[in-house]
Amino acid sequence: MVLPDDPIVLELLPEFVETWIQDLDNFYIYKKNNDFNELYRMAHTIKGSCYQFGINDLGDMGIELMTYAKESDWEKSSLLFDKIKARFAEINDYIKNNIN
Repeated sequence: MVLPDDPIVLELLPEFVETWIQDLDNFYIYKKNNDFNELYRMAHTIKGSCYQFGINDLGDMGIELMTYAKESDWEKSSLLFDKIKARFAEINDYIKNNIN
């Protein structure tokens, strides 16, 4: 796994990832309430924050999720959400086993 070289980013990364793992549960609320606006906001935040932390594949997924939110497509959003959640979990496991 390739992570940023910046020591400050690496110091902040564990909390960043753990926070996102918790915040991703909001997806289920948005889906229950059929709230594509909030889904779009979350996807936009995933995009920007992940790019800032150098996790570009998740930033790309954020852009894709933004598109599905604009299209009001829960089916595609749900499939991609599962990938996003799994990727954050993968990064979290890697951090616990290799950085902390």
